[in-house]
Amino acid sequence: MRFVVAALMAVALVGVAPVEAQELPRPAMDYVITLPNGQTTSVAKYKGKVVAIEFLLTTCPHCQRTAQSLSQATKDFGAKGFQALGVAINPNPEVPKFIQDFGVNYPVGTGPRETVYSFLQHSVMSPNLMMPQLVFIDRGGMVRAQYDGTADFFKAEDKNIRAMIEKLLAEPAVKNTPGTKTAVPAKRPS
Repeated sequence: MRFVVAALMAVALVGVAPVEAQELPRPAMDYVITLPNGQTTSVAKYKGKVVAIEFLLTTCPHCQRTAQSLSQATKDFGAKGFQALGVAINPNPEVPKFIQDFGVNYPVGTGPRETVYSFLQHSVMSPNLMMPQLVFIDRGGMVRAQYDGTADFFKAEDKNIRAMIEKLLAEPAVKNTPGTKTAVPAKRPS
């Protein structure tokens, strides 16, 4: 009993709950993104490319900087087989304004929070999932790296994004394992 009380007090003092560990590498679910025009795109569409997905809040300054870093990476590596994607999860995200204001040159849309958490291997009960969440998928469809907004990775964001893309582009493409799951938005009641 003392241990439980001590653990709860430690969490209360720090102000955050522990974040679950994610399995790496793992097959990437075929995440479906709803674009501002109502159409959809998905991770599966870019199989054979190195993909970076930023799960973001459009109002988050750190997410805005990451989007700009990914836009530069798209300019530099897009023709070599790199694809960035963005998924806004905040209510009323105003994605077209986000794209325009921050010069985003890759598809950005929305996705339900529950589906995002599933893709990231986090419980919906995780109250402190820090944005952005940045996921790198190799040419074979495997999630190879995942960083939350508090990771040291973001201290040298541009350099680290470029290094991860270069590393994954240098690797030969491998076939994805069968049975890849699909994360699709839940149908909303009419």
